Amino acid sequence: MDTQVTATAQVTANTQRSSSFLRVAIALQTLTIFLQAVSAGLLLISPYGETLHGVGARVMYGASMLYVLAAVLAWKPGGGSPRPFWHASGFLVLASVQVVLGIAHVPSVHLPLGVLMFGLSVLALARR
Repeated sequence: MDTQVTATAQVTANTQRSSSFLRVAIALQTLTIFLQAVSAGLLLISPYGETLHGVGARVMYGASMLYVLAAVLAWKPGGGSPRPFWHASGFLVLASVQVVLGIAHVPSVHLPLGVLMFGLSVLALARR
């Protein structure tokens, strides 16, 4: 009986840890998307805006990959729902499209997609 209680406590602790990691990953992604909007504004007024926006794109993409990793860890070993994994994977697809559109200089789609991504990321954070 004592072993069963210990195992249950361990599973609960792992679930809480993976849920916290998932929340941090979503918050980081949300922050990086917001900073991309700020650096996009700097594109208009500063000579270093383009460099900052390019570096920010790489950081945002890395944050999206971290979100996928956190979702996998919350789902598989943590025993949680696969739903966050599908959300994170969708964000990674959107981030990939966003990067391609940015490189191709298609602001008519790139900008609204960035706004959509920020809104979805805030929503994902609020649901956690």
